[in-house]
Amino acid sequence: MSSDDYIKIFDTTLRDGEQTPGVSLTPEEKLEIARQLDKLGVDTIEAGFPITSKGEIEAIKLITKEGLNAEICGLARVNKSDIDAALSCGVGCIHVFIATSDIHLNYKLKLTREQALQRAIEGVEYAKSHGVQVEFSAEDATRSDLDYLKQVYKAVEEAGADRIDIPDTVGIMMPVRIYQLVGEIKKTVRLPISLHCHNDFGMAVANTLAGIEAGAVRAHVTVNGLGERAGNAALEEVVMALHSLYKKKTRINTRLIYETSKLVSELTGIIVQPNKAIVGDNAFGHESGIHTHGVLSMPLTYEPIEPEIVGRKRWIQAGKHAGAHGILAELREMGWQPTEDQLKEIVEKVKELGDKGKTITDTDLSAIARSVMRKTLEEEKIINLVDLAVMTGVKVVPTASVKLILDGKEYIAAETGVGPVDSAVKAIQKVTDSLANIKLKEYRLEAITGGSDALAEVIIKVEDKNGNIASARATGEDIVITSVEAMINGINKILMKRKQPSSAT
Repeated sequence: MSSDDYIKIFDTTLRDGEQTPGVSLTPEEKLEIARQLDKLGVDTIEAGFPITSKGEIEAIKLITKEGLNAEICGLARVNKSDIDAALSCGVGCIHVFIATSDIHLNYKLKLTREQALQRAIEGVEYAKSHGVQVEFSAEDATRSDLDYLKQVYKAVEEAGADRIDIPDTVGIMMPVRIYQLVGEIKKTVRLPISLHCHNDFGMAVANTLAGIEAGAVRAHVTVNGLGERAGNAALEEVVMALHSLYKKKTRINTRLIYETSKLVSELTGIIVQPNKAIVGDNAFGHESGIHTHGVLSMPLTYEPIEPEIVGRKRWIQAGKHAGAHGILAELREMGWQPTEDQLKEIVEKVKELGDKGKTITDTDLSAIARSVMRKTLEEEKIINLVDLAVMTGVKVVPTASVKLILDGKEYIAAETGVGPVDSAVKAIQKVTDSLANIKLKEYRLEAITGGSDALAEVIIKVEDKNGNIASARATGEDIVITSVEAMINGINKILMKRKQPSSAT
């Protein structure tokens, strides 16, 4: 591939990414991430800032001794102690920097422009004299005086720097401005240009891509967009935009992107937002009936790339926006094969729950399908629940009253119990014990999903005086009503069995 088509990926997850507030990695964790980044195919791993601590030096040494394919880089200010610390780690590249904006020179460094320029030259010369690759960054370049910035970059080029970096340190650039800036610097130096963009205004990825359009050939990125404040340009977004939109090449094995994202999230403790591009949980999820129908017919209707390209899988969410096509596809993936009428009932139940603000999980959908598709014996009901009333409280004995219709006759019963479910079941048994001699043999709450508004699945086993046993279940949001429905379903099964002729022996 030509150099114009090939963009190098400089990953700073282990340096700038670790500067995310609350993130602190052990040397062993850094090594694990470095191995994954190397497997992913990044060109450079910025392993850390050696001068900061002994642990940082230990971590970088572990990485440099690993024999990875990627270039291993250490960060250093343009002074000998920082550079010596980086050299002691055995890195093949040193990323040296000094601020060039007046606000940093006046308030942080207390240096004149001339002093900063001289330090930049001396730092590059010293690092280069030790035979390593040197990348020079003018910190806060995007707020620096353009003529002075050009002077600094030209001077470090002459001092022996191998490449230069333009950092948008506080993320204040816009794509059109970064495009212009890169163009100006490209006229000044012949060195390869890197970009290091922060995301304070949500434009780190857009600015990185605009700079590459203008001629930059190396992108500083972090996995999941980690970094100080609002983070850095996200590796996964930059790489996939380069591949899919700009038709540029990188060494990244995109099928390992999601795997890498999950590892970094796990080790840093920083959760990826659900709607995060490429690696967020919802990036390839669909709920809308119109979308799911389109995606199932032709994925490109609502997906810009195939999820498998980045190690993902497409998934469809049941919910109030879902359509029959999407729910049927999800059910079939679970092993359910509903009839047209069953599917219609399942969709109605899903939408009913969705309208109440409930998120429908796979477990919820499976429970709903099970409830609907195992109702064959319940369709011809001998006993029907007409009404149920329950009273309970802190100083009130739980009491339930039920109104049932059995063989066309109406029966009412009331009972107390240790709780609302117990009293409701006892009230039903009060009617059925005397008329049908059916008793509850076993009761259990098998599945509760989600939070306080979750679906409950109640399974019961009932037995009559002749030893006929039937199991039944019901699914719903209200445990009391669901328990009663399960009980009624079980009683109906026993009564239906009694109606069937005995088989010959």
